[in-house]
Amino acid sequence: MSASLFDTLLARFPRLPDFLKLARFDRPIGTWLLLWPTLWAVYIAGDGRPPLGIIVVFSLGVVLMRAAGCVINDLADRNFDGQVARTRERPLATGRIGAKEAAAFFIVLLALAASLLLFLNKTTFYWAFGAVALASLYPFMKRFTHLPQVVLGAAFSWGIPMAFVAQGKVPGPECWLLFVGNLCWTVAYDTYYAMADRDDDLKAGIKSTAILFGDMDLMIIGSLQAMFVLALWMLAGRLGLAWPFAVSLLGVLALFAWEFRLAGEREPARCLQAFLHNHWAGALLFAGVFLGYLFKAAPVVG
Repeated sequence: MSASLFDTLLARFPRLPDFLKLARFDRPIGTWLLLWPTLWAVYIAGDGRPPLGIIVVFSLGVVLMRAAGCVINDLADRNFDGQVARTRERPLATGRIGAKEAAAFFIVLLALAASLLLFLNKTTFYWAFGAVALASLYPFMKRFTHLPQVVLGAAFSWGIPMAFVAQGKVPGPECWLLFVGNLCWTVAYDTYYAMADRDDDLKAGIKSTAILFGDMDLMIIGSLQAMFVLALWMLAGRLGLAWPFAVSLLGVLALFAWEFRLAGEREPARCLQAFLHNHWAGALLFAGVFLGYLFKAAPVVG
């Protein structure tokens, strides 16, 4: 968006920046972390050549659903975010946006996401209810369980079976290997995220895997990352992906080792860095999937 166009919009809608911040459009890391596994699934379900329309619809769906998820998350946490250093300046926490306005914005984002279903088959429409349910449920889980990251993992993995269904496939072993692997990865990186807020969360009474795991946090994160890599290795063997995918997995292992080193002292800022670093793991694996199909004539994985 050009500066002049943004200035014009700002003049007409002076509260636009607050709504953009509420939907985290200024912080796209969550969009990337949701987009990468969705694109892995789109390409795998399409045997390496998915229709362009499917790619566009799922990419737009990721942007809108992640934005909607951020809005409902802040709506649920509006009385807690002010107690956490990293979140106390969010629009709902400061009162710059009211709860009713946020709820209306959430409905608008859901409606826009739902409109994309018009371009997909009827079965995908039914599966979409699961995505909405998980996105709406996740923010409230941190009140009742130390495992909200598992619900987030399911929400961030729901686009995987949807990608198969949208291309006329019945979700089979390959789909669920990817689903479980991605769930493990999501719990791992979101635990880094929760480690950055652990002290504030304890004071506010918010639950997380970082609190549950305690001093074993890094060991459990490493175990989850290992299960993720193993799941994708098994998947590559079933799909017959070529050598670039194996190279990408080795690269991901190196990235995970670097994250472990970053978070070794459990310093909040470095734990947040470790979380953000996972964008590169997702991008590298997408490159591996894309090139793995491109060079599939000479498979070496499995």
